[in-house]
Amino acid sequence: MRFYDRTEAGRALAQKLVPLYGGRRDLLVLALPRGGVPVAFEVAQALHAPLDVFLVRKLGLPQQEELAMGAIASGGIRVLNESVVHTLQVHPEVIDAVARRELRELQRRERAYRDDRPFPEVRGRTVILVDDGLATGTTMRAAVAALRQLGPDRIVVAVPVAAIETCEKMQDEVEDIVCLQTPEPFYSVGLWYQDFTQTTDEEVRELLERANHEQAGV
Repeated sequence: MRFYDRTEAGRALAQKLVPLYGGRRDLLVLALPRGGVPVAFEVAQALHAPLDVFLVRKLGLPQQEELAMGAIASGGIRVLNESVVHTLQVHPEVIDAVARRELRELQRRERAYRDDRPFPEVRGRTVILVDDGLATGTTMRAAVAALRQLGPDRIVVAVPVAAIETCEKMQDEVEDIVCLQTPEPFYSVGLWYQDFTQTTDEEVRELLERANHEQAGV
C-alpha cells in the first residue's frame, strides 16, 4: 500500500503507536528533518507529546563523501565510526575540519527551525525518533548513537515504511522499533508515497511552531 503523502503516513503510524505509548508523560517525539517532520507532527499530536527536531550531519571522508567517518547531531554530540577512522588512519585534524564545516550547516538549520529555543531535555525520557522511511538506515543509526549519549530512558524508532532488513538490523540498537510497512522489494522510500515532494525549511518551522503552540495550551 502506498501512502498519499507524509501526513497520511504520520496518521497511520500514530494509530500504531497510540496503543503502545499513549498516556505516557515522559514522551518526547523527535523528527529527522526535513521529511520526518510532517510524519512526526501527526504522531506527536496523537500522543499529546512535545515535538522537536533532531539534526544529524554525516561526517564524510574527504574525496569519498559517501563513506561516513562519523556524525554530529543536535545537542553538541559527535559520534565517530572508529573502524573507518582507524582503518584509514584519518588524522584528527581532518575530522575536525569536516566537523566544523558540517557544524555550520547544522547550526544554520537549528536557527531556521527553532530560533533560540533550547534543545529539549532528553535524559530519562522515552524518545520516539521519527522519519518518513528507512532505506539503508545510515542516518537513523547515527541519530540513535548520538541520542544515546544524552541519556534517554528508552529510544523508539518509528517509521511508516522501511526495508525489512534495515528494521531487523536496527532491533538490537534501540528499545523498540515500529516499521508500519516493510514491502518487498523495497527499492526506495519515495516509491511508497504518491506525493513525495521535498519538505521545505518553511514547512518544518511552521509545523514545529504549531506543535509547540498547541502543547503549551494543553
